Amino acid sequence: MDKWLSAALEYVPQWLDFQMEQAEAPGCSLAIARDGKVIFEKVFGSADLRAKTPLTPRHRFRVASHSKSFTAAGVMLLRERKKLTLDDEAGRYVSGLHKSIAGATIAQLLSHGAGILRDGPDTGQWTHRRPFLNEKELRADLTLPPTLPASERFKYSNHGYGLLGLIIEAVAGESWRDFIAREVVKAAGLKDTYPDAPVPRGVPLATGHSTKMLLGERFTIPTDQSTHAMAAATGFVSTARDLALFFNQLAPQAKRSILSAASRREMTRRLWRNPHASLEGYYGLGIISGSTGGWDWFGHSGGFPGTITRTTTIPSRGITVSVLTNSADGYAAGWGDGVIQILRRFEKDGAPRAALKKWSGRWWSLWGALDLVPVGEKVLVATPGFFNPFLDAGEITVGARNRGALTLAHGYGSHGEPAELVTGRGGKAKEVVLAGSRLLSRAAAEREARAKFRAGRTRGATARRA
Repeated sequence: MDKWLSAALEYVPQWLDFQMEQAEAPGCSLAIARDGKVIFEKVFGSADLRAKTPLTPRHRFRVASHSKSFTAAGVMLLRERKKLTLDDEAGRYVSGLHKSIAGATIAQLLSHGAGILRDGPDTGQWTHRRPFLNEKELRADLTLPPTLPASERFKYSNHGYGLLGLIIEAVAGESWRDFIAREVVKAAGLKDTYPDAPVPRGVPLATGHSTKMLLGERFTIPTDQSTHAMAAATGFVSTARDLALFFNQLAPQAKRSILSAASRREMTRRLWRNPHASLEGYYGLGIISGSTGGWDWFGHSGGFPGTITRTTTIPSRGITVSVLTNSADGYAAGWGDGVIQILRRFEKDGAPRAALKKWSGRWWSLWGALDLVPVGEKVLVATPGFFNPFLDAGEITVGARNRGALTLAHGYGSHGEPAELVTGRGGKAKEVVLAGSRLLSRAAAEREARAKFRAGRTRGATARRA
């Protein structure tokens, strides 16, 4: 493994551990693959807060719309086998559709360009008010007219992918679940992935959790329900490890894949720009794409009742990052982007020289925490509370005798001012002084804060009660 990558992977869990505590998140599973192999895997927190079940790497998550990438891969396999074409109309394979939906092409369905309604007239399946649609209910909704004319704009549609599931069944001559499980999941070498729930007995499944805002605490949300006819859109159950491996295989230059390089290029190329969105993003054939800090990526996200998930492949680096969270407010996208930002910075500056490693760690004050992160020939002053901890990070140039200077800081910072590492017995760092500000270990900062402010808080509370 490259030295810069090894150094980056040392910092990633330190940063994510802070993010977990700050968000008071139940659980998170992270896996990173490179060139067809998993190079990093770690879990944080709990699989079920009520049962106090620790999360493990083998806990499966409901990964929702990641399912669309698997369904799209199944369609592309059938295309490679000359069983269908992307220009075929849906009505060729499925009867009883509204005439405009019957005229939608497979390519339009895959790219969300068919104008079909998103989730139907009753979307209670997303709030546990009703089960997910069965085939009869899906077909009934597909007799309704589309919301927009085909190819007018990008308009996400779970119903469109439900229809793709019916098309696969008609072409393959078997159930969508059996075809996808054998020809996509098993063929890709995935061990922990199922096209839909329920999963086999004994397989650990992470429980979903609500936000804290509604009741003042998180409540658990079951995740073991079948999604029935909507499985092609949102049914999948998987691990971060399997998702990292699968999406890594979808890169056009991947050496091992169930699809040809031509099919992978077709899936991942940008067809639609997401309109009316503050962050620029695109959709291909079952694939979301965008850029983070200058690194182009593709992948998919997923939102299921109680879980938020995201998987991102950076094809130019052969790297895939998968982040799975089991809460309705999980920061899977922000944390995935944060991991990419960390990787980018370490690739740019390189692994730190050995002499800088003592200038590291998390240091606290009344204002919160800062991380000292050595990279290359300098030490970054990072903010672990940010999704990008290196955003506008100051830089310390280290001199002799544990002294240095802030040789780069933004205009409101302390550019040019001194930095010092204060050591104790054995030369171990016990505090950091940045531009006159003392930063302590967490334990020391806690002791100081309790001594200074705890009595004052008690008096204030007494006065308010009086």
